Order: sequence, then C-alpha cells, then structure tokens
Amino acid sequence: MEYLRQLIEGEYTARRQRVIERRVHTARFPVLKTLEQFRWDWPKIINRLAVQHLFLLEFLAQEANVVLLGIFGLGKTHLATALGYAACQEGCAVLFADAISVINDLAAAQKRSRLKRQLKRYLAPELLFLDVLGYLPIDPHGADLLFQVISQRYERGSIVLTTNKPFKQWAAIFNHDSPIASAVLDRLLHHAETIVLEGSSYRIKDQLDP
Repeated sequence: MEYLRQLIEGEYTARRQRVIERRVHTARFPVLKTLEQFRWDWPKIINRLAVQHLFLLEFLAQEANVVLLGIFGLGKTHLATALGYAACQEGCAVLFADAISVINDLAAAQKRSRLKRQLKRYLAPELLFLDVLGYLPIDPHGADLLFQVISQRYERGSIVLTTNKPFKQWAAIFNHDSPIASAVLDRLLHHAETIVLEGSSYRIKDQLDP
C-alpha cells in the first residue's frame, strides 16, 4: 500500500508539473522571475507587505486589478512576472504582453476583419499582464482598442499593469485625450491595488556610482 501511495503521489506531482510548464509556456513571459529574487533594498520606497500580500492571489478571486507604478529600472516587470509565475503554479491561465504589442496585434486583426476573434485572446485568461504602458504615446485608434480590452475585462478578469506615468499624466499617453484616459482609469482602478515604487533605475546604477 505504501508503494502504491508513493507511486500515485509521484504521478500526480509529475502531471502537475507538466501542467505548470504548459501554463508558463502559454503565458509568454519575457523571462522567468520569482519574488525571492527581487531586490527589496533597491527601490527607495516600496510597500513590501502590500506586495507580499498580492502573492496570496486573493485579487484573482475578486477579479480585481493591480497597477505597478514607477520609473523604469525599479523592478515593476520583475514583480509582474513573478506574480504571473505564481499564478501559473496555482493553475491559473495567464498571458503576458506589453501594451503596445497588444494594440498592434489588435490593429492588424482589425484590418483582416478578425478583431472580435483576436480580442478573445486577451479576454480569455484569468490574468492578463499589460506591461510598460506609457513608454510610447498611443494614438486615438490604439486607445480605443486598448479600452476595449480593459472595459471588457472589467469585473470579469484581472489585469496586472505596469506603467511609468502617474495617473494624472495618463491623458498624455492617450494623445492628450482626457475622456478616454478617464474612461480607462475608471474601469482599471475601480477594483485595484496600486503599488508605487520610487528610486533610481537599477540598470544604470553602475553609471551613477563614481
């Protein structure tokens, strides 16, 4: 009986690992990161307890969102990727993409009259990541496409979004269109946890040191 128990446990563990590996592959992470690898000592300001609480993944059951806000090089994408990896390990369907790539993908689909079908790719996962919003300005057409993703996921599926722009500057992201920026923020932040990171870029630390 003990041998059979060990055999069953081994098979269960192997199957679970294969499922996790498939979910990680489907998620399309740029690189794999974990929370244990994060440099807590680098950002000058970060709410560590709030970040650690996110990894309980309670926001997924609430279909709430997470916004990681700060300049480049503070670890926003690292934390987002680690959060996605943790979600994969718990059996969640995850998709990771940068915001501009999502817009370009949907714009190309729209030209081929396949927008509705392609939108499903970003609506289906339990957790969608929109990375580096604000890095490049978005024209009105792109803003409309991104709004469709965010509005259709509203209270249906969670989004984790990273941005370098404070919310008061989001109109500039959307080609100075304040109404569309307000509409996006309204749906994104209604049920959301915002984590602010402050400090200087880790990637240029060696150049900053004398």
